[in-house]
Amino acid sequence: MSNSTLSTTDRSNRTESTGSEADDEDAGGVLELDDVSKSYGTESVIADLSLSVEEGEILTLLGPSGCGKTTTLRLIAGLDRPDGGEVRLNGNVVSGGDTFRAPEERGVGVVFQEFALFPHLTAAENIAFGLKDLDEAARDERVADLLDLVGLETQGESYPDELSGGQQQRVALARSLAPEPAILLLDEPFSNLDVDLRVQMREEVRRILKATGVTAISVTHDQEEALSISDRVAVMSDGQLEQVGEPETVFQHPESRFVAGFLGYASFLPGFVTGDAVETELGSVSREQIHGLAPEYDRTRIDVLVRPDDLHATPGGRLDGDASTNGTVVGRRYLGPTILYEVELDDGTRLQCMHNHDAGIPMDARVRLTLSATHELSWFPADQRPADGEARGLNGDVVGHPDALGDDE
Repeated sequence: MSNSTLSTTDRSNRTESTGSEADDEDAGGVLELDDVSKSYGTESVIADLSLSVEEGEILTLLGPSGCGKTTTLRLIAGLDRPDGGEVRLNGNVVSGGDTFRAPEERGVGVVFQEFALFPHLTAAENIAFGLKDLDEAARDERVADLLDLVGLETQGESYPDELSGGQQQRVALARSLAPEPAILLLDEPFSNLDVDLRVQMREEVRRILKATGVTAISVTHDQEEALSISDRVAVMSDGQLEQVGEPETVFQHPESRFVAGFLGYASFLPGFVTGDAVETELGSVSREQIHGLAPEYDRTRIDVLVRPDDLHATPGGRLDGDASTNGTVVGRRYLGPTILYEVELDDGTRLQCMHNHDAGIPMDARVRLTLSATHELSWFPADQRPADGEARGLNGDVVGHPDALGDDE
């Protein structure tokens, strides 16, 4: 089977399904949200959200429960109507003002968290369900191509209860791809799978989406999933976008403390900018290693973002006065391949470091914590520390300098 069978869409059919004119395709991204807002009663869920998704892109809306990412997906699908702003597909307004196109008129495919397969239909019949406009020969060819694409060419006659969770997900994905949607929406697509299968299916789904060239938006609260499957990640908090960018950029150079703390473990090392260096409790850090540190921040206090793999703890003496040590292990979490340690420095700063699983550093041990990072480090002004802390340690305490706790602490 040639991938071109699936990745090349008849433009006239696609624009007809979304109500677009051919000239509209060059007006912007495949999907555009312009100052979209949504409230339920007196509670604002989405506020003035703007976002553009390009053709063939996989973008993931990532954030904690209640941040508005699922509501955003429902607004795109047409399952909900926005209170303000516009949703445009291929340059054509599908929601906004007096315009509202029903879900079936948008050319949008959806893969639900529960897969939502018809139990009385075979895998092939499930995939063919939305292909009523094709004659039998064309429909059978399309189904066969899709079964081949998702690796289920021998399972076409199997019913959903005869398939594994991963196979059911592939059928659901193939069924959504069958009508060649303008955009595909995936709602927590891996949450019902076992951990090992989840990792495998993330890679498989990305392969399938790239093979078809379909534009896709996924919703998840799983940071690893978002970083591994996406071309871009849009981190959401309280109904607004905190940051949108490539996974590596968002992780390595977060634009807010929320993003820094939400994407993996984050600690904040206090420092003082002086000349060509930033002085910290772990020693001097070259100013060149601090990403984007502007000249106007000279002679000011900043917090340097450090990840657990940026730090290394070496066991030392047992006495607090031992000059070879600078901190005490106050938290320890065994993660299987690795152990996450929390170290409280002698000035009260708490930082997290990660060692191989065979590291034998016990609780309350005195250690020498060193900064081993060779890459650029992100930073935040110290005067922007949140009163309640946004990054917390193994026991729930704020990770960073104790001043971040606020005056009452």
